[in-house]
Amino acid sequence: MFKSLSALFTLALMSASLPAGAQQAARYGLGRAPTPQEIAAWDIDVRPDGHGLKIGKGTVAQGQKIYDAQCASCHGTFGESNRYMPIAGGVRKDDLQTGRASMLRQSDGLRTLGTKLNYATTLWDYIFRAMPWTNPQSLSVDETYAVTAYMLHLNEIVAGDYELNEKTLLTVQMPNRNGFTTAHGLGRVNGRPDAQGSLCMKACAKEVTIASEMPEFALNQNGNLAQQKRPLGPMRGIDTARYDVGKTGTSTAPTAAASHPSDLLTRHACTSCHGMTSKIIGPGFNEIAAKYEGRADAKVYLSKKMREGGQGVWGAIPMPPQAGLKENDADTIAHWLAAGAK
Repeated sequence: MFKSLSALFTLALMSASLPAGAQQAARYGLGRAPTPQEIAAWDIDVRPDGHGLKIGKGTVAQGQKIYDAQCASCHGTFGESNRYMPIAGGVRKDDLQTGRASMLRQSDGLRTLGTKLNYATTLWDYIFRAMPWTNPQSLSVDETYAVTAYMLHLNEIVAGDYELNEKTLLTVQMPNRNGFTTAHGLGRVNGRPDAQGSLCMKACAKEVTIASEMPEFALNQNGNLAQQKRPLGPMRGIDTARYDVGKTGTSTAPTAAASHPSDLLTRHACTSCHGMTSKIIGPGFNEIAAKYEGRADAKVYLSKKMREGGQGVWGAIPMPPQAGLKENDADTIAHWLAAGAK
């Protein structure tokens, strides 16, 4: 009996010394402990004190080029927004001294990253993890520093010749660094609720205006949510297979012809600026096809234009050069356009 008890005690000690993941695997027979490499791939968040920041650097000037190429189509050339939340504006000179964004005291005050964020590290963290929308985590560490520097410059927080790195980022004083409090119901058990029940049903607004929403052209960037499957069942969501801005039909996307470069258009975020049959920021693909119909050098011209960029053909808004677009991919898209974009 004593031998049995001794054996059980030994097994209990061995079990307690195992990592949590291994204990769960032993108990349920599912999964395994993650490897250090797998943990490192997920552990990319950055804390306000700078813990988790990567070593790198980038200047405002470098950030402007990246921003114009990959961010301006959604956030506007100067951060004024193309239907997404504006990222620049609202910062007043005194805010940098007080650390409280005075604009937020107004009921209609401008909400931007300059007036809302209290830590610059939060901005760097979000850009690195989630931007650009069509290809998150595609920016390098240096590119993230550069874009962050440019966005801070747009909000008049840093100068135009500023270089941002893992050290200088921690010294950036945000205009709303003292504007946050934990003295409320969400932060404390005995905190005062943000909303008071005695006032919530008085003087209600008769009409609600949506100030920011996801543009229609971005809805289908990650596939049709209504058709995506998960291991535990279907993903419930709206039909996002919309190729035309303003079209709200619930039918699935039409079957593409063999020569239709839909994967290339999505991968290179072409549909962020160009609709299939209508203008978004740049002309619709059908308009481009019609303009160059019958032109002998249309394929060569369009391929070069996509890779090198340009301005003035379709208006004042420039098309930045697409450095990441390979020549073969550009030729494939150009051939499709020259053939009528069908």
